[in-house]
Amino acid sequence: MTDAVELKRRTAELLAAHPLATTDRLDFLKARFDAGLAWVHYPEGLGGLNAPRSLQAVVDAELEAAGAPDNDAKRNGIGLGMAAPTILKYGTDEQKQRYLRPLWIGEEVWCQLFSEPGAGSDLAALGTRAVRQDDGDWVVNGQKVWTSGAHNSRWAILIARTDPDVPKHAGITYFLCDMTDPGVDVRPLRQITGEAEFNEVFLTDVRIPDSRRLGEIGDGWRVAQTTLNNERVAIGGMRLPREGGMIGPVAKTWRERPELRDHDLHQRLLKLWVESEVARLTAERLRQQLVAGQPGPEGAGMKLAFARLNQEISGLEVELRGEEGLLYDDWTMRRPELVDFVGRDAGYRYLRAKGNSIEGGTSEVLLNIVAERVLGLPSEPRTDKDVAWKDLAR
Repeated sequence: MTDAVELKRRTAELLAAHPLATTDRLDFLKARFDAGLAWVHYPEGLGGLNAPRSLQAVVDAELEAAGAPDNDAKRNGIGLGMAAPTILKYGTDEQKQRYLRPLWIGEEVWCQLFSEPGAGSDLAALGTRAVRQDDGDWVVNGQKVWTSGAHNSRWAILIARTDPDVPKHAGITYFLCDMTDPGVDVRPLRQITGEAEFNEVFLTDVRIPDSRRLGEIGDGWRVAQTTLNNERVAIGGMRLPREGGMIGPVAKTWRERPELRDHDLHQRLLKLWVESEVARLTAERLRQQLVAGQPGPEGAGMKLAFARLNQEISGLEVELRGEEGLLYDDWTMRRPELVDFVGRDAGYRYLRAKGNSIEGGTSEVLLNIVAERVLGLPSEPRTDKDVAWKDLAR
């Protein structure tokens, strides 16, 4: 059985065989993956050693202390946090071998083609069609929206309707889409921050081989639940140090700028600091629970807390800074590779946090998930549950 001592030994062997001073960054990451030290809880041959998930911290600490390069996880958050666990669970052996290694090392960035203009909160109502051809391939037509990082992505996880004659949840199939294929058109969506980290994606006669189908035909909704549960954990359950995330800049300003303080702001800051710490520790407990299995609906609760806290904290920061809080550093139209909440000013944090209650599932939908799947309350009436998708009112 692989334990902490064994992992430290393997990590030392990796560093000895690939000296950091003379080894290319990408070559080192490939060697780390092949040694099973990428995500230790994954199977052997797929970047892991079938070890407990909790032992990943041992490897990470050893490599960080040695100054080893990392895989720039923030740049490929969707790939690492959503695509990879879904491919691991539902992918064929060939798919796992093809996609997981370049995904982890960051050679191939991933995005998510789920939401549509008419299917956001009600994702199962999606209308993008995938039609099977005589040669077995699929031809996809439709539009996706709010696609983070599509402009930098090589691959996408895609759900599309393959059978309009059955109820909406039953006629969906899950695919892996090459974003460089003909017919994939990525267009920027400029946000309130001035940036365009989101995109809309138009799919026109995009041909996807059946070998890139993930799971069974018509079983896409079940496959997508693995993706969505992991998404909510990835967003709401991020590992942070104390005063990590949005609370950090506010606490720093409070300590360094005594002239900005007053009693009311102090009370509100104390409340939000405590809530942030509770959320951080709860996220840590959730990650520990994941060691024993797949993420469940509890991640919805963490994502809810993440959105609410970010919006309240960023609002407090703007008030604390007074006139300075009304300033904004740069309205230039940009298409960034990642979202950096703490690297910009208070105005950016305030505006960008507005999206936290929308992206990754709206807070309204997540409240329903918590009510029904965590608390066991009765489901809301759903009159369209057994109606064929083609017969639904639009």
